Amino acid sequence: MMKFAVATMAALLASGCASYPATPPALTPVTTGSPAPAEQRAPVTILVSIDGFRPDYLQRGATPVLARLSAEGVSASMMPSFPSKTFPNHWTLVTGLVPDHHGIVGNSMDDPARPGAKFTMATADPGWWNTAEPIWVTAEKAGIRTATEFWPGANVAWGAPAGTRDDDSPAGSERPEDWHQYAGAVSSVQRVDAVIDWLRRPAATRPRFMTLYLEAVDHAGHDSGPDSAAMIPALAEVDAAIGRLLSGLTDLGQPANLVIVSDHGMAATSSTRTIALDRVTSPSDYRLVEKGPYASLFTMPGRQVALEQALLRPHEHMQCWRKNEIPARFRYGTNPRIPPYLCLADTGWLIDSTVPTQTKVGGNHGYDNRAPEMQALFIAHGPAFVGGTRLPSFPNTDVTPLLRDLLGLGAASVSDGDDAPFRNALAH
Repeated sequence: MMKFAVATMAALLASGCASYPATPPALTPVTTGSPAPAEQRAPVTILVSIDGFRPDYLQRGATPVLARLSAEGVSASMMPSFPSKTFPNHWTLVTGLVPDHHGIVGNSMDDPARPGAKFTMATADPGWWNTAEPIWVTAEKAGIRTATEFWPGANVAWGAPAGTRDDDSPAGSERPEDWHQYAGAVSSVQRVDAVIDWLRRPAATRPRFMTLYLEAVDHAGHDSGPDSAAMIPALAEVDAAIGRLLSGLTDLGQPANLVIVSDHGMAATSSTRTIALDRVTSPSDYRLVEKGPYASLFTMPGRQVALEQALLRPHEHMQCWRKNEIPARFRYGTNPRIPPYLCLADTGWLIDSTVPTQTKVGGNHGYDNRAPEMQALFIAHGPAFVGGTRLPSFPNTDVTPLLRDLLGLGAASVSDGDDAPFRNALAH
């Protein structure tokens, strides 16, 4: 049976013709002996993504709550998967597979098996997502109730046939028991309050695994750059949201294992650091799929030789490869959705079709996933963790194995990561 997000509200109405006694009757106390004990709640697991949050942002003085959780809990600088983009890495964080294996290989992509179809960050067609099972589906199958307050892919009727409409839920498809469709107009406060509201439910309908997504830091980084003054209020906003979440958990007496991550970091960019493809090769030689920190391209019919002669020679601030020659350390290049050619810019440079006509500074991500500017946040805090633990850097494919441990799901049969980094950081 499919599950849907349901929101209900009750309104209290008072009739103007109703009459009441002038003095309310006295209430007779009922003696029941000792008061009923407070509910002993089992810990829940909450996966929080702060999009675009670099680990060094903790040192800017705007995030006292996150800094405290980092010091009291388990923390690390985490390496994203390549490409260091939002949708590929969010799907890695909940599947344990690199983008080359789970199929969400970019924020935008084509699929040779589906001519004319195009993936964007608004795509909920399950045909794009079905290659890898996300952890909320695994949990639901195991009888663990889940809820997602935004997460890329959480609105998808996972397992449904390709072409299934966004509002359809065929038999055999799965979503979280409760989920909300992403809407940027929903504030950080509203998102946190939705999570707390789910936890106010009786135990039988209370989720045990939840996600929460916050994007203010990523937006500020793109708009103004990671070193700009505009980062401070964005950092303060997400820190306040985490503080609100902690207060809500305390008020409910709800123990929680928090796993707070980001999908990637952010590098400063400028239009003055642009590689114009029309200065490298003729626009008639290729079809461009993605551009920015990297470019992915198809050759036009009959233009392969010309394109390769232009792309595969040395370039300043850019390297290009045939798909099957992308360096193995990227773990990227076997999926059929990856175009035949990939060009990667040096960190801080951008690849565009032409020379920009306007000057702009800002920030971007998608670069070499080992670049310091691309590193991601990791903080874990709660009764399952040994406090005050600082871990060496690890790949973000290891987050799903950790979540499986917290939920008692056991190891996955197929995974690109494991829980080895956390074994000494888990309370036993």
